[in-house]
Amino acid sequence: MNPDLSWALNDVLQVRGARHAILVSSDGLLLEHSSEFGRDDAETVAAAISGMQSLSRALAPFIGSGHTTGWRQTLLEYNDGWIFLIAAGSGAYLAATAGADVDMEAMSFRMQQQVSALGKALMTPLREHPGSGA
Repeated sequence: MNPDLSWALNDVLQVRGARHAILVSSDGLLLEHSSEFGRDDAETVAAAISGMQSLSRALAPFIGSGHTTGWRQTLLEYNDGWIFLIAAGSGAYLAATAGADVDMEAMSFRMQQQVSALGKALMTPLREHPGSGA
């Protein structure tokens, strides 16, 4: 049974100008979507987001710092708004859209907060095996 993570996505949308949010697995499967975004559209976007994070990671050496550069966030700008994409733990990505007038710092901060909360929510305690003496 998958945990309901809509609370985390809907919280991201509390930033003025935020529109939609999705949680995507690294292989492009939709894990969750904000309530105002249809599932069919969210699944299509999830596949594209998976490709975008892959391209973003592949471009890390282009930074040219001489060090291994880790990918942290991708921003895409359009005439009517932004797409924010960040890692949400091992094998998951959080993506959100916002209007052109969004406070980008507030949006990025809120997404980072939710990634931290998601990490805790997705953690599963170690199972003890019967007879292991633990």
